[in-house]
Amino acid sequence: MSIVETLTTWVGHEDSLPGWLALAGSAAIEYVFPPFPGDVVTVLAASLVVAASWSWWGVLSALMLGSVIGAALTFELGVRWARRRAARGHDSVRLERLVAGFRRHGAIYLVLNRFVPGVRSLFFVAAGLAGMSRRAVYLYGAVSALLWNLLLFAAGAALGASYDRLERLVRTYTTVAIVALVAVVLGWALARWLRRGAA
Repeated sequence: MSIVETLTTWVGHEDSLPGWLALAGSAAIEYVFPPFPGDVVTVLAASLVVAASWSWWGVLSALMLGSVIGAALTFELGVRWARRRAARGHDSVRLERLVAGFRRHGAIYLVLNRFVPGVRSLFFVAAGLAGMSRRAVYLYGAVSALLWNLLLFAAGAALGASYDRLERLVRTYTTVAIVALVAVVLGWALARWLRRGAA
């Protein structure tokens, strides 16, 4: 059985509380265990809204609830890590720079997190390390999840509720986003190496 079939069976075939809870659980697990195919669940949810006439507010609420819970769990991991750093009294320069950057631009990073596949949970760990307030983290994380989910719902409606077409669209976006992210990281590393060589 494919993972899509497994998720479809898990979510169920009725627009009901158990189905919503399954969607919420899937959305939360994605943040805690990134290899879990959370985007597949969101695509499935979008298809259910358009093709199976599931309640859009019920599905959206479930996805939002799961996203906020998952973000909160990973944020608390960052908070605990920050406490351990404080107890040690020192840390690596690279980690210090990461935390400093998040203190300056954390709100922007969190709003964009849902659009960065594979590493989005790390944004919330970094927010915990940077000491961001829980209210701000949950708010920006919820805004990001809302924008992403509404975008997929709109794409599902535009594609005529075709799960396969919507999944291909998300898979293509994910591939392009990962390649772009790797290119940015490699470009940044190369620039730093060249600057050191010039010095």
